[in-house]
Amino acid sequence: MIFWLICIVLALAVGAVVVAPLLRPARVSNESPDVAIYRAQLDELDRDVERGVLAPEEADRARTEVARRLLAASKATEQSMATGRPKATTSIILVVVVVGVAFGLYQSLGAPGYGDLPLQARIAASDDMRENRPAQAALEAVAPAPPPVDAPDEYRTAIEQLRAIAPTRPDDLQAWELLAYHEAELRNYAAAAQAQSRVIDLKGEAAETEDLRRLLDMMVTAAGGLVSPEAEQVIRTILDRDPENIAALYYLGALYNQTDRADIAYRLWRGIVETGDPAVFHVAAARDQIEDAAFRAGVEYTLPAVRGPSAADIDNAQDMTPEERQAMIGNMVAGLADRLANEGGTASDWARLITAYGVMGDTEAARTVWVEAREVFGTSTSAMEVLTEAAQSAGVLE
Repeated sequence: MIFWLICIVLALAVGAVVVAPLLRPARVSNESPDVAIYRAQLDELDRDVERGVLAPEEADRARTEVARRLLAASKATEQSMATGRPKATTSIILVVVVVGVAFGLYQSLGAPGYGDLPLQARIAASDDMRENRPAQAALEAVAPAPPPVDAPDEYRTAIEQLRAIAPTRPDDLQAWELLAYHEAELRNYAAAAQAQSRVIDLKGEAAETEDLRRLLDMMVTAAGGLVSPEAEQVIRTILDRDPENIAALYYLGALYNQTDRADIAYRLWRGIVETGDPAVFHVAAARDQIEDAAFRAGVEYTLPAVRGPSAADIDNAQDMTPEERQAMIGNMVAGLADRLANEGGTASDWARLITAYGVMGDTEAARTVWVEAREVFGTSTSAMEVLTEAAQSAGVLE
């Protein structure tokens, strides 16, 4: 309530400052030029009489005429001053408009009810939120249950047997790998994460980054999409091995986004959005959230479009002859090549073009695009992984 009282007082004060000059009459000289002339003429008549140049009778007649004109000029001056004064009603309307616009803008652009949020306080609150967030087990306990899976009874029975067998074989890597996979298939993500963690323990130093990525996916999904402290440890382990790992960067951005640091989330996601394949889950998830994160970070950002054949193009291609289909593919590839040459694009766009030339059997064109793409994305490990895979599939690299 005190906040709104202060706002009202300040708004009225600003309105008063704006309107005060309008309520003051325009500054007009005490005498207009005509009034000054007529007064001077009266003085001159008196001097002419004293010198004997003008007869008193003629001076009286002249003085009467000049006085009449002087009176008319004085009245005209007073009317002009009165007309220049703004009406009080107009001033009141102006104050109401100024105050109304101010409160309307605050209602749409401000945050009514929010306390003062200086930058340092927000950063400190975010750090506190991150340090004191719930553990993995607590998040799993309150996470919404996933939709049920329609699986045959025989399959469920087999998985029950696997659940009973795996603990009796603590060193059986294959049993734990199977259990982790099938628990995830049944959407028992917490159990899947526990089994995958056992897989990683059994593999030891031989555990691959992909094993850690699977564990991370399972943990975050089991926690209802939230990144727990335990999941963050997995993220850090992955990034120590691969600083540009798309999954780890996405989940690290999600962690900051969930703890009111949209600015950091935006910076982490922008790289994978602009260089990653939109068909990959983590890239697609970042694309869904990055514009909102950019807005909350105070950044104007437009998501790059994903270009490719439409659903209608795919449907039409099914009814084409092989020659027509080949011509359509050629046109699409030519269009993609022209766009990349003139506008540039993401690493996935370049990889798509390399793959397309490989499918068409034009290895030389695929090699040319591969060389150009290396010059553009040579410093990005994640982009080069996508491009190298495309070059290998196109027969450019062994």
